[in-house]
Amino acid sequence: MIQSATLRHYGPIHEFAWEKLGHINLLIGENGSGKSFLLKALYSAVRTVEETGRGHDPREVNEVLFDRLYWTFQSGKLGDIVEKGGAGPLAFEMRMDEGEFTYTFGKDTSRSISNVRSTVPGRAANSIFLPAKEVLSLHDVILKSRDQDRSFGFDDTYVDLARALQLSRTRGKQYAAFAESRKRLEDIVQGRVEYDEQRKAWFFERGRYRYPIETTAEGIKKIAILDILIGNRYLSPRSIVFVDEPESALHPDAIVRFLEILRMMAQAGVQFFIATHSYFVIKKLYLIAQEHRLNVPLAAHGEEGWRTRANLRDGMPENAIVDASIRLYEQELELALG
Repeated sequence: MIQSATLRHYGPIHEFAWEKLGHINLLIGENGSGKSFLLKALYSAVRTVEETGRGHDPREVNEVLFDRLYWTFQSGKLGDIVEKGGAGPLAFEMRMDEGEFTYTFGKDTSRSISNVRSTVPGRAANSIFLPAKEVLSLHDVILKSRDQDRSFGFDDTYVDLARALQLSRTRGKQYAAFAESRKRLEDIVQGRVEYDEQRKAWFFERGRYRYPIETTAEGIKKIAILDILIGNRYLSPRSIVFVDEPESALHPDAIVRFLEILRMMAQAGVQFFIATHSYFVIKKLYLIAQEHRLNVPLAAHGEEGWRTRANLRDGMPENAIVDASIRLYEQELELALG
């Protein structure tokens, strides 16, 4: 898994250094703080490592990285993602699977990244990014925009997920470590989402009834995506999963149960990076860290920028999101007690 990551002059991020990462890692901050940007930067690096040298792909690591950054950040000139007004070039360093992956480039970089180095061993596992919005309703549109039109609009996080969902569910025994996770996922949605090959469409099946995916609740579709990726074996115990705003479209009880499933998968070997601005998510992960004695490294954005020296195993952090939730709770108590 990823052991550490350092970013400098990367888009809205001046400097970010995160060490001693765990199987569950949490990013918290207000809108516009760069949470999603950080997730995408890490995801682009991980997928570059996973794709380089795989199968008959002839591309060198710098070519794979360029494609990843180009289609993820969708900027005509790669140098445009270098920090505006920054004093130095963009720099990225990641320690992963006992190897290192690093690259740098400046504001004038257009189509080529020459300064790329990787000593990370080849990986058979697949990593994935789960965006805040579900993709099942737009599945065909996402694939057409890239595979046929070759146009910007849906970035690589959406396209990769749409392609992964296309894989058929495998027959035979699944990963034993995920068996309980799948059962709990299906318990939450009280049914299953399936793909009809003849109609070329997704549908939600509950009991004897089928419902078009367009009329299915957003939360059900979001949870079902994880079940599909486990069922078709795209995810394995060595996968790294990036989750952007798990609270989106989920009610509090579903958030709690969904995070418990992520905990089970993390204890089976999967590494998670979660970005949120929800007190429910932070509090539940805090309780998970306490109950299971898990390290949950935390990176929080505040007035001084990003700070990473925190762990939910040691307690709840001081942060604007947490402080605002506590204030609301105190106001509620005052009203209730008169």
